[in-house]
Amino acid sequence: MSALLTLSFLFFMGSVSGWVIELIFRRFFSSANPERRWINPGVCIGPYIPLYGIGLCVLYLIVSLESHFTLGSVFWTRALLFTAGAISMTVIEYVVGLMSLKVLHVRLWDYRSQPGNIQGLICPKFSLCWAVLVAVYYFAIHPYILDSIEWLSRNLAFSFVIGFFYGVFIIDLVHSAGLVAKLRNYARENDVVVRYEALKSHILAEAQKAHEKVSFINPFKSSRDLAEHLREMREDFEERAKKRG
Repeated sequence: MSALLTLSFLFFMGSVSGWVIELIFRRFFSSANPERRWINPGVCIGPYIPLYGIGLCVLYLIVSLESHFTLGSVFWTRALLFTAGAISMTVIEYVVGLMSLKVLHVRLWDYRSQPGNIQGLICPKFSLCWAVLVAVYYFAIHPYILDSIEWLSRNLAFSFVIGFFYGVFIIDLVHSAGLVAKLRNYARENDVVVRYEALKSHILAEAQKAHEKVSFINPFKSSRDLAEHLREMREDFEERAKKRG
Protein backbone atom coordinates (compact mmCIF):
# COMPACT_ATOMS: atom_id res chain seq x y z
CA MET A 1 0.00 0.00 0.00
CA SER A 2 2.88 2.34 0.81
CA ALA A 3 4.46 1.79 -2.62
CA LEU A 4 1.11 2.40 -4.37
CA LEU A 5 0.55 5.57 -2.35
CA THR A 6 4.06 6.78 -3.18
CA LEU A 7 3.63 6.21 -6.93
CA SER A 8 0.15 7.80 -6.89
CA PHE A 9 1.58 10.85 -5.15
CA LEU A 10 4.50 11.03 -7.59
CA PHE A 11 2.28 10.72 -10.65
CA PHE A 12 0.16 13.57 -9.32
CA MET A 13 3.16 15.81 -8.57
CA GLY A 14 4.98 14.93 -11.78
CA SER A 15 1.97 15.54 -14.03
CA VAL A 16 1.22 18.94 -12.50
CA SER A 17 4.88 20.04 -12.31
CA GLY A 18 5.45 18.95 -15.91
CA TRP A 19 2.47 21.04 -17.02
CA VAL A 20 4.00 24.12 -15.34
CA ILE A 21 7.39 23.45 -16.96
CA GLU A 22 5.84 23.05 -20.42
CA LEU A 23 3.65 26.12 -19.94
CA ILE A 24 6.66 28.33 -19.17
CA PHE A 25 8.87 26.76 -21.84
CA ARG A 26 6.31 27.15 -24.60
CA ARG A 27 5.45 30.71 -23.57
CA PHE A 28 9.00 32.06 -23.45
CA PHE A 29 11.36 29.69 -25.30
CA SER A 30 9.56 27.48 -27.84
CA SER A 31 10.12 28.29 -31.51
CA ALA A 32 6.68 26.76 -32.20
CA ASN A 33 5.09 29.75 -30.45
CA PRO A 34 6.67 32.84 -32.07
CA GLU A 35 3.75 35.03 -30.95
CA ARG A 36 4.61 34.17 -27.32
CA ARG A 37 1.04 33.35 -26.38
CA TRP A 38 -0.05 31.58 -23.23
CA ILE A 39 -1.28 28.20 -24.51
CA ASN A 40 -2.40 25.21 -22.47
CA PRO A 41 0.43 22.75 -23.20
CA GLY A 42 -1.44 19.56 -22.35
CA VAL A 43 -3.57 17.21 -24.38
CA CYS A 44 -6.07 17.30 -21.52
CA ILE A 45 -7.93 20.40 -20.35
CA GLY A 46 -6.64 20.26 -16.78
CA PRO A 47 -3.17 21.35 -15.55
CA TYR A 48 -1.35 18.06 -15.92
CA ILE A 49 0.74 16.16 -18.46
CA PRO A 50 0.72 12.39 -17.77
CA LEU A 51 4.05 11.82 -19.54
CA TYR A 52 5.82 13.72 -16.76
CA GLY A 53 3.87 11.79 -14.11
CA ILE A 54 4.99 8.47 -15.59
CA GLY A 55 8.54 9.80 -15.88
CA LEU A 56 8.70 10.88 -12.25
CA CYS A 57 7.53 7.43 -11.12
CA VAL A 58 10.26 5.82 -13.23
CA LEU A 59 12.90 8.20 -11.86
CA TYR A 60 11.86 7.36 -8.31
CA LEU A 61 12.33 3.64 -9.01
CA ILE A 62 15.72 4.20 -10.70
CA VAL A 63 17.13 6.44 -7.98
CA SER A 64 15.86 4.03 -5.32
CA LEU A 65 18.29 1.46 -6.74
CA GLU A 66 21.29 3.58 -5.70
CA SER A 67 21.64 1.81 -2.35
CA HIS A 68 21.90 -1.58 -4.10
CA PHE A 69 24.97 -0.89 -6.23
CA THR A 70 28.05 1.30 -6.41
CA LEU A 71 30.73 2.00 -9.00
CA GLY A 72 33.42 2.71 -6.43
CA SER A 73 32.83 6.44 -6.28
CA VAL A 74 29.89 8.73 -5.61
CA PHE A 75 30.57 10.71 -8.78
CA TRP A 76 30.36 7.76 -11.17
CA THR A 77 27.44 6.22 -9.36
CA ARG A 78 25.46 9.43 -9.69
CA ALA A 79 26.60 9.89 -13.29
CA LEU A 80 25.21 6.43 -14.08
CA LEU A 81 21.93 7.25 -12.33
CA PHE A 82 21.56 10.55 -14.21
CA THR A 83 22.34 8.85 -17.53
CA ALA A 84 19.90 6.01 -16.85
CA GLY A 85 17.23 8.55 -15.88
CA ALA A 86 17.79 10.65 -19.01
CA ILE A 87 17.68 7.55 -21.23
CA SER A 88 14.50 6.35 -19.52
CA MET A 89 12.79 9.71 -20.00
CA THR A 90 13.90 9.82 -23.64
CA VAL A 91 12.52 6.32 -24.23
CA ILE A 92 9.20 7.24 -22.59
CA GLU A 93 9.02 10.39 -24.74
CA TYR A 94 9.78 8.39 -27.89
CA VAL A 95 7.26 5.63 -27.16
CA VAL A 96 4.45 8.09 -26.34
CA GLY A 97 5.25 10.23 -29.39
CA LEU A 98 5.52 7.21 -31.70
CA MET A 99 2.23 5.71 -30.51
CA SER A 100 0.50 9.04 -31.07
CA LEU A 101 2.06 9.35 -34.51
CA LYS A 102 1.40 5.79 -35.73
CA VAL A 103 -1.89 4.99 -33.99
CA LEU A 104 -3.61 8.36 -33.71
CA HIS A 105 -1.85 10.05 -36.68
CA VAL A 106 -1.29 13.09 -34.46
CA ARG A 107 2.12 14.70 -33.88
CA LEU A 108 2.07 16.00 -30.30
CA TRP A 109 5.46 17.75 -30.57
CA ASP A 110 7.94 18.36 -33.34
CA TYR A 111 11.74 18.26 -32.96
CA ARG A 112 12.49 17.93 -36.68
CA SER A 113 14.32 21.26 -36.70
CA GLN A 114 16.67 20.04 -33.94
CA PRO A 115 20.06 18.45 -34.83
CA GLY A 116 20.26 14.69 -34.40
CA ASN A 117 16.52 14.21 -34.02
CA ILE A 118 14.85 10.84 -34.59
CA GLN A 119 11.53 11.15 -36.45
CA GLY A 120 11.07 14.55 -34.82
CA LEU A 121 10.16 12.80 -31.56
CA ILE A 122 13.42 12.88 -29.61
CA CYS A 123 16.73 14.71 -29.97
CA PRO A 124 20.03 15.14 -28.05
CA LYS A 125 19.13 18.66 -26.91
CA PHE A 126 16.05 17.58 -25.02
CA SER A 127 17.69 14.38 -23.77
CA LEU A 128 20.24 16.70 -22.13
CA CYS A 129 17.35 18.68 -20.64
CA TRP A 130 16.00 15.43 -19.23
CA ALA A 131 19.40 14.76 -17.63
CA VAL A 132 19.31 18.17 -15.95
CA LEU A 133 15.80 17.51 -14.65
CA VAL A 134 16.94 14.13 -13.33
CA ALA A 135 19.73 15.86 -11.39
CA VAL A 136 17.24 18.39 -10.00
CA TYR A 137 14.97 15.55 -8.93
CA TYR A 138 17.85 13.64 -7.34
CA PHE A 139 19.11 16.53 -5.21
CA ALA A 140 15.97 18.60 -4.57
CA ILE A 141 13.06 16.15 -4.52
CA HIS A 142 13.98 12.51 -3.93
CA PRO A 143 15.48 12.98 -0.43
CA TYR A 144 12.16 14.35 0.81
CA ILE A 145 9.73 11.91 -0.79
CA LEU A 146 9.50 9.45 2.09
CA ASP A 147 8.93 12.29 4.56
CA SER A 148 6.24 13.68 2.25
CA ILE A 149 4.48 10.32 2.07
CA GLU A 150 4.60 10.00 5.85
CA TRP A 151 3.10 13.48 6.18
CA LEU A 152 0.50 12.61 3.57
CA SER A 153 -0.56 9.49 5.46
CA ARG A 154 -1.19 11.64 8.55
CA ASN A 155 -3.16 14.33 6.69
CA LEU A 156 -6.38 12.99 5.23
CA ALA A 157 -7.21 16.39 3.72
CA PHE A 158 -4.31 16.10 1.27
CA SER A 159 -5.29 12.49 0.55
CA PHE A 160 -8.67 13.92 -0.46
CA VAL A 161 -6.90 16.36 -2.81
CA ILE A 162 -5.12 13.49 -4.57
CA GLY A 163 -8.33 11.48 -4.74
CA PHE A 164 -10.11 14.49 -6.23
CA PHE A 165 -7.26 14.90 -8.73
CA TYR A 166 -7.65 11.33 -10.01
CA GLY A 167 -11.42 11.70 -10.25
CA VAL A 168 -11.13 14.86 -12.36
CA PHE A 169 -8.23 13.36 -14.31
CA ILE A 170 -10.28 10.34 -15.41
CA ILE A 171 -13.20 12.53 -16.50
CA ASP A 172 -10.77 14.77 -18.40
CA LEU A 173 -9.21 11.76 -20.13
CA VAL A 174 -12.61 10.61 -21.37
CA HIS A 175 -13.38 14.10 -22.72
CA SER A 176 -9.96 14.43 -24.37
CA ALA A 177 -10.28 10.96 -25.90
CA GLY A 178 -13.33 12.20 -27.79
CA LEU A 179 -11.37 15.11 -29.25
CA VAL A 180 -8.41 12.91 -30.19
CA ALA A 181 -10.81 10.46 -31.86
CA LYS A 182 -12.10 13.29 -34.09
CA LEU A 183 -8.53 14.22 -35.05
CA ARG A 184 -7.70 10.59 -35.74
CA ASN A 185 -10.75 10.14 -37.98
CA TYR A 186 -9.89 13.28 -39.93
CA ALA A 187 -6.26 12.21 -40.29
CA ARG A 188 -7.21 8.74 -41.56
CA GLU A 189 -9.80 10.06 -44.00
CA ASN A 190 -7.38 12.62 -45.46
CA ASP A 191 -4.20 10.54 -45.14
CA VAL A 192 -2.38 13.18 -43.09
CA VAL A 193 -0.68 13.58 -39.72
CA VAL A 194 -2.27 16.36 -37.67
CA ARG A 195 0.19 18.70 -35.99
CA TYR A 196 -1.43 19.13 -32.60
CA GLU A 197 0.36 22.28 -31.42
CA ALA A 198 -0.02 24.00 -34.79
CA LEU A 199 -3.76 23.31 -34.71
CA LYS A 200 -4.08 24.84 -31.23
CA SER A 201 -2.16 27.93 -32.34
CA HIS A 202 -4.34 28.26 -35.45
CA ILE A 203 -7.60 28.11 -33.47
CA LEU A 204 -6.27 30.68 -30.99
CA ALA A 205 -5.13 33.03 -33.77
CA GLU A 206 -8.48 32.77 -35.57
CA ALA A 207 -10.36 33.52 -32.34
CA GLN A 208 -8.26 36.62 -31.79
CA LYS A 209 -8.86 37.79 -35.36
CA ALA A 210 -12.60 37.43 -34.84
CA HIS A 211 -12.33 39.22 -31.48
CA GLU A 212 -13.76 36.20 -29.73
CA LYS A 213 -13.10 35.32 -26.13
CA VAL A 214 -10.07 33.03 -26.00
CA SER A 215 -10.19 30.01 -23.71
CA PHE A 216 -6.85 29.18 -22.11
CA ILE A 217 -8.22 26.08 -20.37
CA ASN A 218 -9.74 24.67 -23.56
CA PRO A 219 -7.67 25.86 -26.55
CA PHE A 220 -9.95 23.96 -28.95
CA LYS A 221 -13.02 25.93 -27.91
CA SER A 222 -14.29 27.93 -30.87
CA SER A 223 -17.50 29.34 -32.31
CA ARG A 224 -16.65 27.41 -35.46
CA ASP A 225 -16.68 23.67 -35.94
CA LEU A 226 -13.39 21.83 -35.48
CA ALA A 227 -13.74 20.38 -38.97
CA GLU A 228 -13.54 23.90 -40.45
CA HIS A 229 -10.25 24.58 -38.72
CA LEU A 230 -8.89 21.22 -39.87
CA ARG A 231 -9.85 21.97 -43.48
CA GLU A 232 -8.16 25.38 -43.30
CA MET A 233 -4.96 23.78 -42.04
CA ARG A 234 -4.96 20.90 -44.53
CA GLU A 235 -1.83 22.18 -46.30
CA ASP A 236 0.04 22.56 -42.99
CA PHE A 237 -0.37 18.90 -42.03
CA GLU A 238 2.04 16.15 -42.99
CA GLU A 239 1.02 13.90 -45.83
CA ARG A 240 1.41 10.31 -44.74
CA ALA A 241 1.75 9.06 -48.31
CA LYS A 242 4.86 11.22 -48.82
CA LYS A 243 6.30 10.05 -45.52
CA ARG A 244 5.98 6.43 -46.63
CA GLY A 245 7.66 7.26 -49.90
